[in-house]
This record gives sequence, C-alpha cells and structure tokens, in this order.
Amino acid sequence: MNQEILKDTSAKMDKTIENLEKRFKTVRAGRANPSSLEGVLVNCYGMMMPINQVGTISVPEARQLLIKPFDRSTLGAIEKAIFEANLGYTPNNDGETIRIIIPPLTEERRKELTKQVKAMAEEAKVSIRNIRHDAIEELERQEISEDDIKRGSSDVQDYVNKYNKKIEELLKEKEEELLNV
Repeated sequence: MNQEILKDTSAKMDKTIENLEKRFKTVRAGRANPSSLEGVLVNCYGMMMPINQVGTISVPEARQLLIKPFDRSTLGAIEKAIFEANLGYTPNNDGETIRIIIPPLTEERRKELTKQVKAMAEEAKVSIRNIRHDAIEELERQEISEDDIKRGSSDVQDYVNKYNKKIEELLKEKEEELLNV
C-alpha cells in the first residue's frame, strides 16, 4: 500500500516540475521564442483561442517572431491579444503577417523577470509541500503500524527534498539565462 502512495506522490511531483518548466519557457530571455506567446488568447470567431490555433508562429531571426494567421481577417484580433497580454512586445501588422521585434531586455526588466521566476519556483515548492501533506494524510488513513507510517513519511520527505533541489536547479538556470546580457 505504501508503494502505491509513494508512486502516486512521485507522479504528482513530476507533474509539478513539468508545469514549472513550461511556465519558465514562457518567460523570455531576450531571444525570440514561440513559447513566449503560449498564454496569449485571441478573441476570434466568437471565442477565445490560443494564438497557435489561429496561425503559425516562426522565428525568422534571433530577435524576431513571425505570426502568419490561417485567416487574414484575424490579424487585428491577434495584434490586440498580443498587446493585451502585456509581454512587452509591439506587434507590426503588414496586412499579411504580424512581425514582432524582440527588444533587448533592460537591466530593470531582467530583475523584474527574475522576481517573477522566483515566485513561480516558490509556487512549485508550495505545491510540492501540499502533495507531501496529502501523501502523509493518506498514509495515516491506512491501517498500518506507526513504524510503517514513519517510514513512509520519511520516504515522502526524501521525495520532497529531491524535488525541491530540482526546482532550485531549474531556478538557478533560468536566473542565469535572464541575467546574461
């Protein structure tokens, strides 16, 4: 029974790490990256759609994104959605495509992004702690001896330490990426 709980706990913690990695990818580091537009929702055809479902996003140059909509009538909605996403991008609409020139990050913006990344990492740590709490509660609900509960709790704490270390490593990598000019 303990092994099932540990396996489930590990799977949940893996998902937390995957989610954190996805969120880190959306934080731009001065280079053009299509994933920085992942959270942008475009209001077209009477509904909100992810930007990658209304057009193709490519990187023609290191500091440039090019969005070619599947339907040219959605150009205005895409442009508006990018502005409203508050990513610091200024889209240029040429009637066929939308070009986004990625401005170099200022020192102030780099520090701001670093704070955002730290907050994301802290949220992931809180999630890991919540998973630990749920796992220990589940162990205590089992009809097993106190020693088994303590052993299981110790194993869960080992997972927590391992995953917190992974979060710290990811955070350090992202901070270095952001602070490198």
